[in-house]
Amino acid sequence: MNNLVLNEVRNEIESLHQFFCGWFNGQLPEEEFDSQFLSRFSPDLVFIPPAGNLLGLDDLSASVRAGYASNHDFRIQIRNVTVQHEFDGHIIATYEEWQRNALASKPTNNGRIASVVFTTGQSLKWLHIHETWLPEEIMDADSYDF
Repeated sequence: MNNLVLNEVRNEIESLHQFFCGWFNGQLPEEEFDSQFLSRFSPDLVFIPPAGNLLGLDDLSASVRAGYASNHDFRIQIRNVTVQHEFDGHIIATYEEWQRNALASKPTNNGRIASVVFTTGQSLKWLHIHETWLPEEIMDADSYDF
């Protein structure tokens, strides 16, 4: 495993989720949406949240944009980032996303495991994301003190 690749992937995942916290907390200027959010994704993005519906970039961006400053207590912690595969200009990684005070989710304190496919080049671009709830016993047993 190449530690430089793992660090690049971890930084990108953590940076996007820091954006989500700043956006939903209302701490980021609205004019940063395109540069801090849209620029990270492939136009062909496929996003599957834990509910199982299929979203493209337009759907995801409309939903995120509409949530600006809607949840001042929202927090995310990223755990267990792992690069699973690297091949032909792509990276597949997994990570856990732990959310505290997520008003749009039930339960509001929750954890999910995600797999992501990045395209590589000048920067990583999110191409495919699939999230699944962590088992309740894992979510209930862990800490949301972040």
